[in-house]
Amino acid sequence: MIKAKEKHIPILIPLLDKYRIFYGQNSDQEGAKIFLEARIKNKDSIIFIAFYDSTPAGFTQLYSSFSTVSLKPIFILNDLYVYNEFRKKGIGEVLLNSAKDYCILSDYKGLALETAINNPAQKLYERLGWKKTTSSLYYFWEAN
Repeated sequence: MIKAKEKHIPILIPLLDKYRIFYGQNSDQEGAKIFLEARIKNKDSIIFIAFYDSTPAGFTQLYSSFSTVSLKPIFILNDLYVYNEFRKKGIGEVLLNSAKDYCILSDYKGLALETAINNPAQKLYERLGWKKTTSSLYYFWEAN
């Protein structure tokens, strides 16, 4: 497990591209490169890369936000992806636990994530102590 730096962008490009394809987007490795360069250069996010026998296997990306109610910062776990061939090998758990450890180390309130209703990873989240929010609704307004 490593925290990504600029030199890791070549490793991240295919991971991010596969992640986007998983969510119905067209492949765009050049767009992924530009996006990742900006995130890392501008320090907009924290990206962890997991390896399996020294082969890149998955990644997660955290963005900072704030909880006004608790007067503390929070992380949004926006992206989590593991290559198909490395699923069911504990990579997702390692990535989630690394995010939790980083959150504690950074003295943040916690981590928020959104996932599809039918995402089988929900069982993993719940096993690792994540709680499904039932006290609020999630809304989204899209400009396009």
